[in-house]
Order: sequence, then C-alpha cells, then structure tokens
Amino acid sequence: MENANTVQAPITVPRLDVHDLVTNIIIEQLEKGVIPWRQPWTDDSPSVGLPRNKTTGNYYRGINIVLLWSSSIKNNFKTDDWGSFKQWQSNKESIRKGEKGSLVVYYDTIEKEQDGELQKIPFLKSSYVFNRCQLASFVPPEITETTNQKPSYEKIEAVDQFILNTGAIIGHHKGGASYNRKTDKISMPKIESFIETETCTATENYVATLFHELVHWSGAENRLNRVKGKKFGDQDYANEELIAEFGASFLTAGFGLRTAEKGGHAGYIDHWLKILKEDNRCIFRASSEGSKAVEYLRSLRP
Repeated sequence: MENANTVQAPITVPRLDVHDLVTNIIIEQLEKGVIPWRQPWTDDSPSVGLPRNKTTGNYYRGINIVLLWSSSIKNNFKTDDWGSFKQWQSNKESIRKGEKGSLVVYYDTIEKEQDGELQKIPFLKSSYVFNRCQLASFVPPEITETTNQKPSYEKIEAVDQFILNTGAIIGHHKGGASYNRKTDKISMPKIESFIETETCTATENYVATLFHELVHWSGAENRLNRVKGKKFGDQDYANEELIAEFGASFLTAGFGLRTAEKGGHAGYIDHWLKILKEDNRCIFRASSEGSKAVEYLRSLRP
C-alpha cells in the first residue's frame, strides 16, 4: 500500500518533433482522400491563390503554402490573407473568440561553439497564424449567380508569355507528357487531347501538365542541378516527382488557375502516404525545392 504522503511523479508527454507535426497534418489530409497540394477548387471551396501575409505583403513559401492550403480546405476559409495574432492586432483587428490558429514553420538559429569557433546552427520553429475569415470584422462575400459559372480559359496571355520566357524546347505529339534530360526537351500531348473535367477546363489541364514538366526541366544540371532518380520508385525519383507536384501547384495558383487532378486517385494517395510515413523530412525538402523551381522559372524574364 502506498504511503499517503507519497508524491506521484508527473507524467511527461514527449514533445512532438516539428517535422513529425507537419508531416502528420499532411498525412491526415491524405488519409481523408484530400491532396492538400492539389486543392479541389470548386464554387464552395477556398479561393484560388497563394497564401500571403497581410501585414508584410509577402507570399508564404514551401511547406507553409501546403500547410495553409490544408487549413483552408479543412476550415473552408475563403481568403488568402493570413497574419499572426499580433499582426492582426497591429492592424486594429481582433480574432473571433474560440478560433484556432493554423501552423506555419520557419528556421531560426542558435549559436554553438564548435572547434573553437562560434557557429550558427539552424533549427525549425513553429508559429500560428489566422486567416482573415477568423476576424471578428469579417463579413462573408455575397454569392452571386455568376459564381457558379465555370471560367473558360482558351488563351491566357500571361501564361503564354511566361512559358515563352523560359526558352524551354517543347514538342507536341500523340504520347504522354515527359521531360528528357539527355535531349533537354519537353514532350507534351497535343492541346486538343486535353478535355474539360469537373474541376478544370481543358486549358487548365494542359497548363498544369506543362508546368509539371517545366519544374522537371528546371532541375537540369545547367540550371538548378537537382539529383535525378535512377529508376522509378527510388527515393530520388520520388523526391523529384513531389518537387514537380508542388512547383506546378504553386505556379497554377500564382496565375489563379486550378490544378489538374491525377488519374488513379486512390493509388496516387497511397503512394505519397508511403513516402511521407517513411521520411518525415521529405515534404520539407520537396516543397522548398518546388518554391525554388518556381522562383527560378519566374526569373527567366528577358
């Protein structure tokens, strides 16, 4: 029998690693059948665009784009404007009672002596931000009849100019889409082979596919020099595919377009679940490299 005066030691709960915390958020969405970097944008879903910080005006990058898209899907947020509690407060705005913040991450440094020299060691930190929809002052926009009409994109001048600026050699044929590193050429199906789907116009499907290949093109040795997988299924191959997935999604959102769905939805999700569960840093690397690819492609203006 225990002594009445015995003090029981407190139960300590191990703190979840930030990499695990983020990866688990993405895994949770995938297990629900939702691909957070491929938003199912419809009339009732979140707005099409890249999340940005309302105070600084800067767009979020890398994994934070995916995290905030994921939160928008989960909570049905209708705007792309985000800010911390203090940032909204500095804009004389208040968060509604009971609202929960959405996770974002960033790197900080800590000074540590190594070999007699003071080194700055980077480490990952987490923070929380709130969407404009969570403000006490937010009034949902009125839904008009035109909201339910699907936009039709036949020719998008800004997109055409962006593709032209890259200088990539793009050929069209009857086969599938691919990028060949040896010849440094992109092969695309003919434009007329793309059809309108429930979530995208034919042109949006074409553009999203081409953006995917352009991100692969950016990884060539004479450009960003990313590691290329030796065969289908190896880790480097999976990383490069995920980089192209993120990069294409970031690009389409930047142009206000929707991202094409992949065929074999369930198998596609199972594939990425397996990758993410094996490596909790995979999604950080891929999203970061995806953002770098977008910045590189956008820098190719004359």
